[in-house]
Amino acid sequence: MPATEVLFYQEEDGAVPLIQWLEGLPAKALEKCLARLLRLEELGHELRRPEGDYLRDGIYELRASLQGVHYRMLYFFHGRTAAVVSHGIVKERAVPPTEIDLAVTRKKRFTANPKRHTFRPGGLRQWRSKKS
Repeated sequence: MPATEVLFYQEEDGAVPLIQWLEGLPAKALEKCLARLLRLEELGHELRRPEGDYLRDGIYELRASLQGVHYRMLYFFHGRTAAVVSHGIVKERAVPPTEIDLAVTRKKRFTANPKRHTFRPGGLRQWRSKKS
C-alpha cells in the first residue's frame, strides 16, 4: 500500500477538474504529470523541490516542465495519509493567486464533506496505463 493515498477533488456535479485538465495535455506532458502524481503517492509529506513545493494556506504544487512549459497541479493534505489534488494549470512566472485561492476554497469544501468531494483514480499506475 502506498505511503500516501492520492485522491482527486470532485465537484458536487461529479466533475473532476484534474482529470479534465489532464485529458487536454499533450501525451509527453501527461506522462510527466502522472509521474509526479506517483511520486506524491510514494513520498507524501516528504516530497520536495524540484518535484513539489509549498505555496501557502496549506496548498502545495506538483511541478513538471516540458520544453519550457511549466505544468502545476495544486494539492493539499487531508490527515497524514491522503493528498487531494485540486486541479492543474500551466503557469508562466508564478502560480496566480486566484488559482491558489481556488484550491483553498476546494480544500474547505473537501474538509466539510470528504465523501462528496472525493474521486479515487483507482490506483495511479493502472490509471496511467489506461491513458497511455
